[in-house]
Amino acid sequence: MARPRRAREPLLLALLAWLAQAGLARAAGSVRLAGGLTLGGLFPVHARGAAGRACGPLKKEQGVHRLEAMLYALDRVNADPALLPGVRLGARLLDTCSRDTYALEQALSFVQALIRGRGDGDEVGLRCPGGVPPLRAAPPERVVAVVGASASSVSIMVANVLRLFAIPQISYASTAPELSDSTRYDFFSRVVPPDSYQAQAMVDIVRALGWNYVSTLASEGNYGESGVEAFVQISREAGGVCIAQSIKIPREPKPGEFNKVIRRLMETPNARGIIIFANEDDIRRVLEAARQANLTGHFLWVGSDSWGAKTSPILSLEDVAVGAITILPKRASIDGFDQYFMTRSLENNRRNIWFAEFWEENFNCKLTSSGTQSDESTRKCTGEERIGRDSTYEQEGKVQFVIDAVYAIAHALHSMHQALCPGHTGLCPAMEPTDGRTLLQYIRAVRFNASYPDLQISDVGNFSEIPSAGEPVDPTQLSSPLHSTERCRDSGWGWGTAKTAGGPAWGPLPTLSRMRHRHESDVSLGTSAGPGT
Repeated sequence: MARPRRAREPLLLALLAWLAQAGLARAAGSVRLAGGLTLGGLFPVHARGAAGRACGPLKKEQGVHRLEAMLYALDRVNADPALLPGVRLGARLLDTCSRDTYALEQALSFVQALIRGRGDGDEVGLRCPGGVPPLRAAPPERVVAVVGASASSVSIMVANVLRLFAIPQISYASTAPELSDSTRYDFFSRVVPPDSYQAQAMVDIVRALGWNYVSTLASEGNYGESGVEAFVQISREAGGVCIAQSIKIPREPKPGEFNKVIRRLMETPNARGIIIFANEDDIRRVLEAARQANLTGHFLWVGSDSWGAKTSPILSLEDVAVGAITILPKRASIDGFDQYFMTRSLENNRRNIWFAEFWEENFNCKLTSSGTQSDESTRKCTGEERIGRDSTYEQEGKVQFVIDAVYAIAHALHSMHQALCPGHTGLCPAMEPTDGRTLLQYIRAVRFNASYPDLQISDVGNFSEIPSAGEPVDPTQLSSPLHSTERCRDSGWGWGTAKTAGGPAWGPLPTLSRMRHRHESDVSLGTSAGPGT
């Protein structure tokens, strides 16, 4: 018989305390900013490693752009005299390497100060190097809230630990419906809506195009599997859409796995529409396998927000991706971030320990004393390169949501400070230490006008509680399918392609973006209804 949840928590706390004291909660490097209140940050700076390695290649957009967005937001908050006067927000930003178990190991550093506070005495803060008299180690920062993570599987893993220590968490990208369960993830919030809305939008798109026979493709894990499950359930309730196959990509794919996926999709060749909830690495490898099988142009993809407007999944694979429709929450491009990021250099951005690696990757050059590029044929970096001038640059799609998360915490802390420290500049005893349960109440109640136009965070809590704005995709924005039939098995339908939209947006979320060949003209689409992703 399983132990009750509450009965298991003391055992988990004891295990975490042992890990911290034994030094097993190692940190592979982090970005640190000093401040009176410290925020944690979790970002996929690197991809998942292969062959037993924890970390793989650098993620320029999904990792570095988002991490820099948090640094940018913290700079803005700390420079605002009207927001948290006399209180500076610091940070400790960690790399999750796109792996839930690795992220959990890193995130233990967020609770290290609290674990030590629960010890039996001061001995846990003492060390005896080389037999010399005991020296008191510098105490770790006390993290008051965490921004992140990106992948739902990572957020779920980390949320299970943070809740034990009453540390609020706000994700900028995790959309799994499971995270809407407030009984299990009571300290988790998000600034993006869950996949149930995204799946509804995808069903609306499929029905508007007149498709009735599609396959689904999901990365193994909470995000992919729950997204496809929501799509299948909603399509059944709506009627008129049959699922040919539901294929799952393993978490650790073996060599040839993606060729096998394409062969399986071809077992139902008339199901040319593919609904894909997968991470960007899996998306890229699926497209590569489709090209290798000489199936360029056969499939038409409807991709979730993990594909969105990213270029990395389709770089040099545009011909395979042409015609795809992808989903993103409606967002704004933050001009201030563009100006900030495009002026980052090796000289003025030393606080980001991964920036040198980004520099080499971004400019295809090699630094003499740091970085990872080792090919002798690669040119040397001069340090005079500039982002946007000597390399392409486009703001990553979730930058706005990272900034939203930071500002939500900052405004919550500001409201908490006004209530607990009236007329006091800087922290007062009532906020030292900051109580996580009290802060969570202020986070859930936060409302503020963003610094960019027409955006407002109306509710940072679970978006599953917000009703859909609910109007289907306007069919006049899309062309009719070439052929369709009501039969599900071996139905001989073609597909329609999106036409340029000239009318108004058709709901707040999500934005549809049509992937195009590099030689095609730009295509703009309207937006589907219902809160997306």
